Amino acid sequence: MIDENLLEQFGAGIIFIKKGDVLFEEGDTAKYFYQIKSGEVKMNNYNDEGKEFIQSIFAVGSCFGEPPLFIDKPYPANGVAILDSEIYAIAKEAFFKLLFVHPEAHLSMTVNLAQRLYFKSVMASEISSQEPEHRILKLIDYFKETVSKLKPADRYKVELTRQQIADLTGLRVETVIRSIKALEKKGFLTIEDRKVYR
Repeated sequence: MIDENLLEQFGAGIIFIKKGDVLFEEGDTAKYFYQIKSGEVKMNNYNDEGKEFIQSIFAVGSCFGEPPLFIDKPYPANGVAILDSEIYAIAKEAFFKLLFVHPEAHLSMTVNLAQRLYFKSVMASEISSQEPEHRILKLIDYFKETVSKLKPADRYKVELTRQQIADLTGLRVETVIRSIKALEKKGFLTIEDRKVYR
């Protein structure tokens, strides 16, 4: 996302967090820009019954949790490590200075935010009106093309677990498992050694 040397030049430090550790909680004040050096992070919420809903998953090179930083609002979700992770953290004031001095980084940030907003709009429509199989394919295609930067014709190994797919689409795990099998029968996905490919 933003060049690591540039982050370090403006005072970014590295935070080490273990799998399952919480970096920030829903309702906390945003004080830092975060970007993943290694590992994986999810942003999630829980409903009144304790069911998890994953807002998104972020991998190496991705930033996360920055919208509240720009608008002085509390985090709308928790930031939790999925894997042991190293996270760049740069204070809000230093981050804004970086963007001011380097407009190309600012443009990159704007494009990234636009992609996420687009994904949220698409998934909101999917969750409210589309069948499970359609939701799952949309989600997989988003991760294939936007996160992994692959072309539609490229073969993609789905790294998301069935549980993560369920939490990202608002489905039950059993529905995800059934739908993936149905999509394989229809030729939209392949399953090899329990791994899903698109």
